[in-house]
Amino acid sequence: MSTTPDSPRPAYGAPAGQSPPEPVKAVPVRHPGRWVAAGVLLLLAAMFVHMLITNDAFDWPFLFEQMFSAPVLIGVRTTIILAAVSLAIGIAIGIVVAIMRLSDNPVLVAVAWVYTWFFRAVPRIVLCVLFGNIAILYQTIEFGVPFDNYWLPLLGFEDGARFYSVPMETLLSPFVAAVIALSLSQGAYMGEIVRAGLLSVEKGQTEAAQALGMSHGLVLRRITLPQALRVIIPPTGNEATAIMKDTSLVSAIPLTTELFFQLQQIGARTFNLFPMLVAACLWYLAITSVMMVIQYYLEQTFNRADRGTRTVGVRGAA
Repeated sequence: MSTTPDSPRPAYGAPAGQSPPEPVKAVPVRHPGRWVAAGVLLLLAAMFVHMLITNDAFDWPFLFEQMFSAPVLIGVRTTIILAAVSLAIGIAIGIVVAIMRLSDNPVLVAVAWVYTWFFRAVPRIVLCVLFGNIAILYQTIEFGVPFDNYWLPLLGFEDGARFYSVPMETLLSPFVAAVIALSLSQGAYMGEIVRAGLLSVEKGQTEAAQALGMSHGLVLRRITLPQALRVIIPPTGNEATAIMKDTSLVSAIPLTTELFFQLQQIGARTFNLFPMLVAACLWYLAITSVMMVIQYYLEQTFNRADRGTRTVGVRGAA
């Protein structure tokens, strides 16, 4: 069998005696709707920037002059300290509440559940106003034997068993009331976050550690919490951002050294409120942006540590 050099060679898959099929010309799918939407968004963005520049209501010179004044900077410091202290106490409360929810004691579980239910249900601004007026309930705080005014007279003792007392106004300043309100609310949310992190750790690891003779507290510190942190850290960062923004609610107590309160007062005093509201937006944007950067690097650090732990585990198993 032989072939002549002039005869066309049949293409792969084409029947003998037929020309090969033409190559397919790929035509990209058009999305005119997307381009129209992008054009509309760019037009709206240009209109927004034009409004920022040309609208005299912003009063940018006045805004930047007051934005970095001494009272406002004191308000920024108070806001950051208030958010940091409230978050730290809230995390501590959340760890305790999560451990109580996971315990085998029904009383601890019930108390933790009621606490979480109440402080997640009540808005933070209501809590701020409530703790700002808690002096209505108690004029003084006294430390002593519980219910002594009921059972001590039965024993012939007329004087109560009170060891120490302090006026409520001295103990509960507006800053302390703000810390209590925000911390208790934050503790309820952190309790659920920590509980989810603890439940994400396999129970077999805890049982293996206990089989090696480790105590419950040691297992929690050395085994459970380090692994649960990779689940706890991301939502905790979101909660930190949320509580930073919610510090503006303590102006309802009122906490007069807080950022939003200071800017409101400047606006009311100068009859130029709107630029001060814009200044509040800019300050909260700046602070929360820094917190988001810190959260990003924290998550990256824990992810690298987690990948390293898994790699060591795989090599050890091999």
